[in-house]
Amino acid sequence: MTSFAQDLQTLGRIAEEAGAKIMDIYGTAFEADTKADSSPVTAADVAAEAIIIAGLRKHFAEIPIVAEEQAAAGHVEKIGARFFLVDPLDGTKEFISRNGEFTVNIGLIENGVPTMGVVFAPALGELFLGRVGEGAFRVVKGVTDKIAVRPAPSEGPVGLASRSHRDPETEAFIAKQNCSAISNAGSSLKFCRVAEGKADLYPRFGRTMEWDTAAGHAVLSAAGGSVTNTDGSPFLYGKMGFANPAFIARGK
Repeated sequence: MTSFAQDLQTLGRIAEEAGAKIMDIYGTAFEADTKADSSPVTAADVAAEAIIIAGLRKHFAEIPIVAEEQAAAGHVEKIGARFFLVDPLDGTKEFISRNGEFTVNIGLIENGVPTMGVVFAPALGELFLGRVGEGAFRVVKGVTDKIAVRPAPSEGPVGLASRSHRDPETEAFIAKQNCSAISNAGSSLKFCRVAEGKADLYPRFGRTMEWDTAAGHAVLSAAGGSVTNTDGSPFLYGKMGFANPAFIARGK
């Protein structure tokens, strides 16, 4: 087994362990609190992040970790050329509304670029893994399939938009793309739907943070897609404050 495959499998196992804890809480009468930035947080976010950090410390001890809930509490590790970005529960609003479209995200950044990532949707039983240059994969019920973006459709692209974070700029951009269909989806699943060839375009003009996008970006890049700034320039990580500008995620 190659080292990249071992690393991906390790990240997948960590994400699945965190996802199992999330589902334990999902089945209870949990409560949601509000963070300083007005976003929601639950016990599942905190518990899943603790599991992920412990797993990364065990298997990748030399690599710094920037994780959403720690960052919200003011604890941000000093990063170098390589670091992990962790969103333990992306789509907390989807978790609270119990629609299943929430994910566990772990992405590795190297020199500003996401090179490896896993996205796990525990309620849907879908695990996506990708390493740039090595390929992307979808695992369901223990069956692994290689995935790739599809050729550009002649009838116009299928567009994706956030289920919980629509904004006028995104709507205006989509309207100009001559999309044959537009679907809504929650969390980083949108990157994965493009990566597996079920959609072609995911624009986002509203606010996101680097931990929201790193893992999905890595999976999409590994599947042959791209994420760029709106002017087509590279979409990079390790920015001051870890806030993202607008971006466009594409298949071919």
